Amino acid sequence: MKNRSILWFRQDLRLHDNEALHEAIRWNPEVVPVYIFDPRVFTGSTRFGHPRMHPVRARFIIDSVSVLRENIRLLGSDLIVRVGFPEDEIFSLAKEFKTSVIFCNRERTRDEVFAQDRLESNLWTIGQEMRFTRGKMLYYTQDLPFPVTHTPDNFPSFRKELDRIVPVRKPLPVPEELSPLSFEYDAGDMPDLKILGLEKKEYLYTIKGGENEGIKRLKEYVWSENGLKQYRSKTNEINDPFYSSLLSSWLAQGCVSPKTIYHEIKTYESIHKPSEATQSLLLELLRRDYCRMIAKKYGHTIFERGGITGKETISIKDEEYLFNLWKESRLGIPILDAGLKALAESGYMPFSLRYACAHFLIHSLKVNWQLGADWFESNLVDYDPASNYVNWLSIAGLIPEPSEEKQTGISFLGKKLDPFGNYIKHWLPSLRSLPANKVFKPDTLDENEQKLYDFKVGRNYPKSIVPW
Repeated sequence: MKNRSILWFRQDLRLHDNEALHEAIRWNPEVVPVYIFDPRVFTGSTRFGHPRMHPVRARFIIDSVSVLRENIRLLGSDLIVRVGFPEDEIFSLAKEFKTSVIFCNRERTRDEVFAQDRLESNLWTIGQEMRFTRGKMLYYTQDLPFPVTHTPDNFPSFRKELDRIVPVRKPLPVPEELSPLSFEYDAGDMPDLKILGLEKKEYLYTIKGGENEGIKRLKEYVWSENGLKQYRSKTNEINDPFYSSLLSSWLAQGCVSPKTIYHEIKTYESIHKPSEATQSLLLELLRRDYCRMIAKKYGHTIFERGGITGKETISIKDEEYLFNLWKESRLGIPILDAGLKALAESGYMPFSLRYACAHFLIHSLKVNWQLGADWFESNLVDYDPASNYVNWLSIAGLIPEPSEEKQTGISFLGKKLDPFGNYIKHWLPSLRSLPANKVFKPDTLDENEQKLYDFKVGRNYPKSIVPW
């Protein structure tokens, strides 16, 4: 009879399509599910001195782990929760529970690799081992027509080699039950923000974490008349709750599998036929895989200033000043300021605005792209290292990828995404007195208009930082 094993949940906070879970059960029916809240992930500073994690993302993770525990208990087992360093906490649990193997999904970014390597070294001292699985991508790496080192550097080539050639596997099912833990244990309390060292300031929290909410959102979005059918529709306004699928948040923490999303869309297509909308969302899943493969291929290079191409940019004299105006929503460009304000307050900004804000920082203000990427890392509820940094590299022209999308004029972009100015007015209260036709460029108001709307350019809202 094999000894019991530990299943270490990381960024795979789900029971459906969880390869590590299935491997652990195959090894031995008695699996000890564990999640560790690592304080290094939640507190401290990023590379450029920003807070490590926005409280909204922390709350999303706490919610997700809480739901995971509830779902595991419904199957007859339990989730052991601890706060501390995984290399120490899991090592202690392995000794206490007399396990022989620790299963987990392998991570590739620096901090996560450090923890898993330290844990593996500790386990060797007591004769226990780690077994890694992979479950973050749409495709299995062994199904790809090239090794990681030969991953095409640009997305069109990557897409050409995979799209309609390599099948996407069916997601693994949720186990019907889990064996009850056969020993006495302390399940551990679920921590709150204070225990994790984060402020409890009230933020707008609109995206609730957890597998259940993720699957619910997937079903709602795919099958709603206002959801997938209208994806990237020209009539879709940015303040519409179905403007975006919002699935990136659940994908980032592994609450929903990309294969599950893929096959849900394919089921929709089997009834309603493929469309530009369905193919566009499937393309986003494929690009997510591309970003992960580029990160695996180039490693820490994706975080370096010169990126994959090695091109170095010269720092401008007032870079810090300009960057602060950008991140503090003081550009004087309402659609960009609104997006950046939404990011700071809610942890989320629609992708179309992320692109526009990143493009403006790099190409209009000439600020080092790393500062913007670092700010997104700190604030995004759906932060994913590979997607964040590879996309910033692409916008900065530091990856061998031909540009597929040109920057839309900012004035046109605002009117396209927010034709009535509702999104802008929601996030920038100082502009609420202005009519829709004036809210996009308030610094063009003449003296009479400023008196009419009780609005003073430069006082109620800053003048634009650049002519546009």
